[in-house]
Amino acid sequence: MPVSQAKVKSVLSGDTLVLASVNDPEQERILSLAFVSAPRLRREGDEPFAFHSRDFLRRMTVGKVIQFTILYTIPTGAKRDYGCVYLQSGDILPEASVAAGWVKLRDDAQRKDDGDESRELLEKLASEEEKARSGSLGLWAAQGTDVQTTYDIPDTKAFAEQWMGKPVDSIVEKVITGDRMIIRLMLSPTEHVQTLIVVAGIRAPSTKRTNPADGKEQPAEAFGQEAHQFVEQRLTQRTVKVDVLGVTPQGGLVCSVIHPNGSIAEFLLRAGLARCVDFHSTMLGGAMSTLRKAEKDARDSQQGLFRGLTQKKSKAGESDATITRVQTADTIYLRDKSGEEKRASMSSIRQPKPTDPKQAPFQADAKEFVRKKLIGKHVKVAIDGKKEANEGFEARDVVSINLNDHNVALQIVEAGYASVIRHRRDDEDRSPIYDDLLAAEAAAQAEQKGMWASKPSAAKTYQDYSENLQKAKIQSSVLSRQKRIPAIVDFVKGGSRFTILIPRENAKLTFVLSGIRAPRSARNANEKSEPFGQEAHDFANRRCMQRDVEVDVETTDKVGGFIGSLYVNRENFARLLVEEGLANVHAYSAEQSGNANELFAAEERAKAAKKGMWHDYDPSMEEGVADLSIAAEPTTNGHEDTSAPVKKDYRDVTVTHIDPTTMHLKLQMVGPSTTAALATLMSSFASYHRSPPTSEKALPNPPKTGDLVSARFSEDGEWYRGRVRRNDRDAKKADVVFLDYGNSESIPWSELRALNPQFSLQKLKAQAVDAGLSYLQFPTSKEYLDDAVRLIQDISEGRQLVASVDFEEKEGGTLWVTLFDADKEGGEEESINAEIVDEGMAMVGRKLKAWEVRRGKGKILEGLRKREEGAKEGKRGMWEYGDISED
Repeated sequence: MPVSQAKVKSVLSGDTLVLASVNDPEQERILSLAFVSAPRLRREGDEPFAFHSRDFLRRMTVGKVIQFTILYTIPTGAKRDYGCVYLQSGDILPEASVAAGWVKLRDDAQRKDDGDESRELLEKLASEEEKARSGSLGLWAAQGTDVQTTYDIPDTKAFAEQWMGKPVDSIVEKVITGDRMIIRLMLSPTEHVQTLIVVAGIRAPSTKRTNPADGKEQPAEAFGQEAHQFVEQRLTQRTVKVDVLGVTPQGGLVCSVIHPNGSIAEFLLRAGLARCVDFHSTMLGGAMSTLRKAEKDARDSQQGLFRGLTQKKSKAGESDATITRVQTADTIYLRDKSGEEKRASMSSIRQPKPTDPKQAPFQADAKEFVRKKLIGKHVKVAIDGKKEANEGFEARDVVSINLNDHNVALQIVEAGYASVIRHRRDDEDRSPIYDDLLAAEAAAQAEQKGMWASKPSAAKTYQDYSENLQKAKIQSSVLSRQKRIPAIVDFVKGGSRFTILIPRENAKLTFVLSGIRAPRSARNANEKSEPFGQEAHDFANRRCMQRDVEVDVETTDKVGGFIGSLYVNRENFARLLVEEGLANVHAYSAEQSGNANELFAAEERAKAAKKGMWHDYDPSMEEGVADLSIAAEPTTNGHEDTSAPVKKDYRDVTVTHIDPTTMHLKLQMVGPSTTAALATLMSSFASYHRSPPTSEKALPNPPKTGDLVSARFSEDGEWYRGRVRRNDRDAKKADVVFLDYGNSESIPWSELRALNPQFSLQKLKAQAVDAGLSYLQFPTSKEYLDDAVRLIQDISEGRQLVASVDFEEKEGGTLWVTLFDADKEGGEEESINAEIVDEGMAMVGRKLKAWEVRRGKGKILEGLRKREEGAKEGKRGMWEYGDISED
């Protein structure tokens, strides 16, 4: 008999196979095994052993190329061929099936064919059947395990929850499309569920189908047939692992289908026969990134659906920028290195919708969350796409923002203050961590964070105390008694005029800087700015807009504005404006505010540098102003000014720390009261900390910048009073400045304790006083600075010195001193300052301050300059390679 060849596509029952042509898979035929019959699988209930019989044949044949012969054909009804199958393993069917006991000889087998070959086969089959019967194999077993198959799942959601995270051995019964198939889930040896599932993470194009509503045929989508064949050839009646992940909105199961070689979804995507879908991202979690990479590979190589697709330009890398303003929770203003400012939206997220009554109340909280996190921070920005101009909005970039290597959009979504945009399938202008955003949104919703909470917190309302003079005066009397009040700059009206919010008072104020006058900027297109008015306004915007600040309120103006000082990062902003030449000092109000010295000194620096409004400043044109250069002394009407005698202020001190970057010293005052008080405090402090830590000693929360703490110094293991200067939450460490000695150290949180009130600064103020060495200018080279530090340490270590306090800064309290060794003889010119100059570790300041000129005239400056010349000639210290001041 002729022998044919085919590939086994599927098995209908233990005695029937569906064969496909090896060269043309579309050509199919059904072949039944000759002379035998097997129990049938039926929807209304399987015959006994039907599944096991079919599974025996399925495992032997599906997906394999076989040879077969036709022994006879029954023409009645559906024409069906009966024959024998020859496997590459050497097994022959139906002999192997009969020997295993999974099929029986048909009752009419003797009448099918009377040829010699058939009679010989029948005799073999009868012999094998007798052996199987006597051995109780297969169908001949005394009792078997009946398989109960369910075809309908009443509650797919409950089913998914029950089996989630439990991979199930399954058989792919039929492939409908590339992403849909009928699966037999083998929940246990006796319990099976057969149902339609959706492959997670992908959408494959549809195949040709007939609409049941009107009977019209709908053509296949492009590559629909190819996707169907791709899956069918690899999975039909194959054993796979199925992970149940969730349900579709229509109630279908969403599953990952894992072939022994891997996920079918990944293979489909890599072949370009499917696209990723976002709806299943939260179900797949981290596995979604693998699918997206597979899709990208197909896109890059233009496989399948992506054939002929125009490739987009690769996105630029990260750039540095500063956040200058937060407009909403998803839109910010960036300033790049060139100083250009532009508006940008964060990729793939949306602020609480103003049109949604449930989300709208959270807009202010969301904006404040982003403001606190980003304003003024230096960030890394990557452009992911562009939003085209529409509805009156200009075009803007869509960006990913990273702060300290953390994606900010992800943090906002995690906090529940933004939702994730559902992009169109072809929209590639999306966040590179889009799947993480979707997962974070789902987690925030489950935990009812932020705008997903059942109800919003009470809205914060601010009362405008500047709307009339009477309200302003009443509130001013309250605020003027407080110092350094925390506030937020809500709007910048000009260089020296702001709208500020004081959250703890629920107050909104118009705030005007005292002691200065900044030029006005134009309020509209028809106005003209005063010279440098716009520059002052822009400077204030850059440094203050939406920043956390501190304010001291002094009084009110005639229209309800509050006048006072504003501090940004603990710096007086009025001084910064004056120093940049963008404001001048108003003498009377400066004296009233108490900041006159600081402001006048800043103005002198701006004049000397010819900054801003002083760009064409000529000192000789200003009457009555003393020449403060080294070459000339202050005069009055051509005579030396003797009206202000120099006061002498000598104090006994010890040097406890030297800052190697600023060359400022930390001094402790030596005296009967201060020395004894510090010794007593440190003795009590040590006794207090010897006992084990208790709840009242432990830190109640992670420390914050500015907190006063007890800190253990690593070198001696003793405890000292300190202030947290910086905090590293990832490493759980804090930079602590020791208040009584001035040095600092990075200390683990475990080595910090709450500062007991009995050791507070009210009991004994910080004993380390900041000081600078008068008249000296140190080199910028680290090598020479290190040499200078070592010299001062050698001179001062373990010794009591005398400090002549030449000047005390009102802002910050820094002392400018000349140090003397009490054991050395000599006048004022024989100082430690002079010794430092003599060793070439510093030079005489090239831009001396006014008080330095006044106090140093005569012997002091003359002596210092002589020592500097001597150091140059001796090529000591910084002068070792010649005169560095010539250029």
